[in-house]
Amino acid sequence: MTERVATTPGVYPLPDWAKDDLSDLKGHQKEDLISGDESEDVTAIYDETRAEVVEAQQTAGLDRIVEGQLRWDDMLAHPLTVHDNVETRGIVRYYDNNNFYRDPVVTGDLDFDGDVADELVSAAELTDSDSLQAVLPGPYSLADLATDEHYGDDETFLAAVGEFLAGEAEAFPDVETLFLLEPSLVENPPGDGEDARASEAIDAVASATDADVVVQSYWGSLDEKVHAHLLDADVDAVGYDLVADHEGAVENVNEYGTKDSVALGLVDGQNTRVESPETITERVEWFEEQTPVNEFETVYLTSNTELFYLPYAKFEAKLAALGEAARLQEVEA
Repeated sequence: MTERVATTPGVYPLPDWAKDDLSDLKGHQKEDLISGDESEDVTAIYDETRAEVVEAQQTAGLDRIVEGQLRWDDMLAHPLTVHDNVETRGIVRYYDNNNFYRDPVVTGDLDFDGDVADELVSAAELTDSDSLQAVLPGPYSLADLATDEHYGDDETFLAAVGEFLAGEAEAFPDVETLFLLEPSLVENPPGDGEDARASEAIDAVASATDADVVVQSYWGSLDEKVHAHLLDADVDAVGYDLVADHEGAVENVNEYGTKDSVALGLVDGQNTRVESPETITERVEWFEEQTPVNEFETVYLTSNTELFYLPYAKFEAKLAALGEAARLQEVEA
């Protein structure tokens, strides 16, 4: 029988009180954003907010609990923007929306950093290892968001980013699941040759952990060849954005197959309208009906994108809807 797992791809909004407190402590300029050496007062606020969002997920009944990535001022670029061999320069638009991040310019070797692992160690003190979920940018998206002034060519740079993320993953505490977020596979899809290299870089990260690895792409459906190469990677599940393009997701699965498990983006991470649990379960059932040749081991019920776009109250409501949807599925089963 298919297991339903309620989760999210992380990167959460800050509670309103924390925004106010951090604004006073950190300031408002580019140079005031997180760099990995924040003060004790700032660290204390992030510790408190981490505990708050972990509790929010537990209250909502999510099966996998993320750390929240509340320090990620630069969204998916964060693991590079805090690295010693990366300079942050101009402000760049974050994909095709009204958010911006500091351009991470790689000027030296991407050796081990450990910033994300430290966050997870803190989160592990708040939840069980069998429910803890790690979140990383996928190597293709992280390379796409960055500027290389050290490695010299795209192929070498992508491989280096993959090895860097693999090293970070190796340092994680015990986690049940790792979500690799790969929106660039849709937004700026790799061309011939690069699509295979993107899969190899993802494979390098997946091989560094014993956790179940889910590659979540969003804002549309994967190109045919990109999807085929992604299936070559040794990952446990591929994510499909049913909010942005449900028909394209079904076509990819029916035409080219998929992994034994899937993650379904069922809740809109950028829209304040809160989906009902019944709507979420209907979307799962529709997907399964449209892909009858597949009997999945696990279906991850998740939002299609990161959730930092949402007001905090709407974010909490969407967590609750996902958790209740998974419970409804269990009752039906």
